Amino acid sequence: MEATAKVTYVRIAPRKVKIVLDLIRNKPCDEAMAILKHTPKAACEPLEKLLKSAMANAENNKDMDVTRLYVAECSVGPGPILKRIRPRAQGRAYRINKRTSHISIVLREAE
Repeated sequence: MEATAKVTYVRIAPRKVKIVLDLIRNKPCDEAMAILKHTPKAACEPLEKLLKSAMANAENNKDMDVTRLYVAECSVGPGPILKRIRPRAQGRAYRINKRTSHISIVLREAE
């Protein structure tokens, strides 16, 4: 039994999200939630919402015991890139890539 949750088009670069995902992988859900609450990274806010959503999915849709859940898999992939232009000296323009992420979390019950 496993419960999943996905969030797409999050306006944060995947490499920044990956750092935080490595902190919570294979941790119990309550410990992962505590880590997300006390880590000063921008990626923690959407990840906390996503973890709450996955826990709610497990409880309501799959009838799993919330106290025994752990983060079995979590991954992030790149979404579309918003391309912006920054004016520079002498009429030049620099490209700014505003990256987006698709994040997914899979929860399982510990035996």
